[in-house]
Amino acid sequence: MVGALTDTRKQRTDAPLLTVKDLVVQFPVRGNRKALVHAVDGVSFEIYPKETFGLIGESGSGKSTVARAISRLIKPVSGSITLGDVRLDELTARQLRRHRHRFQMIFQDPNEALDPRMTVRSSIAEPMRIQGHIDRAFERKTVDELLERVGLDPEHGDRHPHELSGGQRQRVNIARALTLNPELLICDEVVSALDVSIQADILNLFTRLQAELDLSYLFITHDLSVVAHISDRIGVMYLGRLMEISPTEDLVARPGHPYSEALLSAEPQAMPSTHRTDDRIILQGELPSPITPPSGCVFHTRCQYATDRCRNEVPVLRITAPNRWVACHHTDDLQLKGTAERRSTAE
Repeated sequence: MVGALTDTRKQRTDAPLLTVKDLVVQFPVRGNRKALVHAVDGVSFEIYPKETFGLIGESGSGKSTVARAISRLIKPVSGSITLGDVRLDELTARQLRRHRHRFQMIFQDPNEALDPRMTVRSSIAEPMRIQGHIDRAFERKTVDELLERVGLDPEHGDRHPHELSGGQRQRVNIARALTLNPELLICDEVVSALDVSIQADILNLFTRLQAELDLSYLFITHDLSVVAHISDRIGVMYLGRLMEISPTEDLVARPGHPYSEALLSAEPQAMPSTHRTDDRIILQGELPSPITPPSGCVFHTRCQYATDRCRNEVPVLRITAPNRWVACHHTDDLQLKGTAERRSTAE
């Protein structure tokens, strides 16, 4: 599928930094050898140099599993993961160690990601020591520079995690991820555990770091307002599959998939209740089981526009506009509402 997407791409002529093609991740069900959890089912996308690609979906959609597969924390059943010209999914553990500096992952809980017994300085320096750097003067200078880059003072390096706030701990995790000068940062719900005011500071930090260091991001979250704030393009996942890939502005203005429309309608509206629109889309029922996903389009059990074709035929992620792909049989016929249209209706 990635080949087909590349053939029709008009706006990008540079080579992608990361290419994920037909990624499949499954897990066995404890106590039932024949049953499998279909966590990720044929996901394909690309991330370009200096681009932020957001991945959004409900809990259980498979977005964090995609991140862990790319990071080689779990092994995919099939598909390919290519960073530059290197197939990460084919590397042995020893080979992977030589390339791991090129990509780093930042996790959701800043406290759990840090060893409480280690000082901040030791935690940030640890990746350099693993890679064989032994010059302690260079190590100290690098850590101090990284602390300042993420908005902390060098004196924070002598503290332990419990002596820092949640936002400061996440800044330490970001500094540690930058230690080996990566090309790609994989950010898995990195602001969801923080207060709203701190979230904005961290998002602004990511934006600044990208401009200074030419970073690419895979930014994973369940919060559409967060991902829309920072992303160039957004991929919408549902039950292990991609429903839509779109430039952020296009997705927010006019979603191409009914599931994207439902996510947009669920966003809080900053206006008095008497002026809010009452056409919020309430998805009926729970997310289906990934052990026995629905036939056809996996979203049809909760989609208000579903037809018999949706129930029986799996939609292909196809191009519907330049740099935009949607997996819906009826996307050309639907007039789905974006954020601006809902606000104008409310006003």
